[in-house]
Order: sequence, then structure tokens, then C-alpha cells
Amino acid sequence: MPSSIAARAFAVHLFTAAGVALGFVALIAAFERRWTLMFWCLGVALFIDGIDGTFARKYRVAEVLPRWSGDTLDLVVDFVTYVFVPAYAIAASGLLPPVLAIPAALLIVVTSALYFADREMKTEDNYFRGFPALWNAVAFYLFVLKPAPWLTAGVIVVLAVLTFVPFKFLHPFRVTWLRALTLAALVLWGVLAGAALFYDLDPGPWIAYGLVIVALYFVAVGLADQWMTHDRSSA
Repeated sequence: MPSSIAARAFAVHLFTAAGVALGFVALIAAFERRWTLMFWCLGVALFIDGIDGTFARKYRVAEVLPRWSGDTLDLVVDFVTYVFVPAYAIAASGLLPPVLAIPAALLIVVTSALYFADREMKTEDNYFRGFPALWNAVAFYLFVLKPAPWLTAGVIVVLAVLTFVPFKFLHPFRVTWLRALTLAALVLWGVLAGAALFYDLDPGPWIAYGLVIVALYFVAVGLADQWMTHDRSSA
């Protein structure tokens, strides 16, 4: 095997691993309560996570470098950036009642660890099964919307429970149904999220409402597909 092919494949693994480096910087930013910087780091890590699979398939990384598991690497990066850093941020930010901050963070990391270990976390048609531990997005919405502390606690408990409820949750890149509309919604979300960060997580109502509407779209697509599939199977 030419060394250039192996080097190119390994570069894809390094690209994926850059996400955990961004997670580490995000954690330092969280320690310093620099929340906007933290979310910028998590946002770039999310972008990397969204496109690294395309490079992995293009350069046949699993075939060229079977020694390194891209799936395992991806899970490690995702746990740091989707779960661990956001859990710390939620606990340390004052968004929760002080007595519930650490228990809520522990609930997040434990339920997410179990979810990541689930071999059936995705359906045959590429939806996530249950709430897919997107605590980076949850934390972002909590920082932008700033709900009452007890409401925040309730949201965390409900989402932790929904981790184990077998409903369909949209994967924006893998699900083929409404893909064009979903990608457009994803681009819109990126623009709105960037605007919210530009305004230091205090963007005003129109941007906040837009973010909520896009989030509701992502939830609704999975539920609608599940409802239609159930309706067809029972007909």
C-alpha cells in the first residue's frame, strides 16, 4: 500500500480527533466562564463531526487503516463534546438550582454513557432511537433561552428519560426523507446559532424564536415518519 494513501487516511483520523482538542479548549473556556468561546469550540467540533464521515468514506479509511476504529474514535470525541463539556457547563452556569446542579450533570453523563453503548442507537432507516444525547445543543438552547432554574431541571430529567424511549429522532445527514428541506433547516440553524453567539448568547426574541422553530422541525420529522410507518404497518 502506498504510504501516501495511508497518510491521507490517517489524516482523516487526525481531523476527527481535532474535535476532542476543541472539546478540551471548550472545557477550559467553561472553567473560565467564557461561555461564548466554549460554544464556538463546540460548534466547530460539531461541524467536524458532521463532515468527517464523508472524508472517511471517500478515502476508504476503514479499509486502508483497519487497526484504528473510526467508530470508536468518533464516540470518544462525541462523548467529550456532546456530553461531558456541556454537562459541566450546565452544572457550573447557575442555570440550575444549586442543590440540583451536580445531580443533573451526573444524570446527563450516566444516561449518555449508556446511550453511547447501545448497539441499537440507530434505526434501520438511519434515525436515532431515543433522544441522542445532544447535550451540546440542549446547553446552547438553555443559555440562549434562559428558562427558570426549576424548568431547566425538568427539561434535563425529561430528556434523560427520553434517551431510553424508542422514538425516532432525525439524523440530519443520514435520513433520506425530506433531506433537502432538512439540510436547508440545518443551514438556517447554523446561521441563527452563529448570530446568537455573535450577540454573546443574548440575541433577542427573533433569533431565539427561529432557533426554537428549527428545533421543533427536527423533532417533528422523526415523529411524523414514525407515525406514518406505524400507520402503514397497521393498515
